[in-house]
Amino acid sequence: MQETLRVRVGRRVEIVLIHENDEEEPLTLDIVNDAVADFEQGLLGASTSLAKAIVGARGGDVIDYRVGDLRAVRVMTVARSPSDLDHSASERRQQVIDRAVSESDRTNALNFASSFSSKWGSYEPEGIKDW
Repeated sequence: MQETLRVRVGRRVEIVLIHENDEEEPLTLDIVNDAVADFEQGLLGASTSLAKAIVGARGGDVIDYRVGDLRAVRVMTVARSPSDLDHSASERRQQVIDRAVSESDRTNALNFASSFSSKWGSYEPEGIKDW
């Protein structure tokens, strides 16, 4: 007897999003913990509304899902996620955040240097270029 898997964290699901106009949009996603979620890579965070809607479903189930122009989700298949999934999304997000903070700090320093002067002199923004 073959085991019937339910959707949960650690599962790869093939679903079809069904729109109000009956257009169908197939997706293959792995349900993962939120810390490693990356929708563009097919990693759906467990706390997203879509994941919450389909958790517990089995292949063949159709779930009412009214978000935007979507009306339902059809779960086609449920399988175990491969063990070699790329879980580096949180590291990539942190790198983006670090770059943004550094650029923001640099911009703030440039703004300060451009606007500051005192009786002892002013700051030179040229020295801030290699932040």
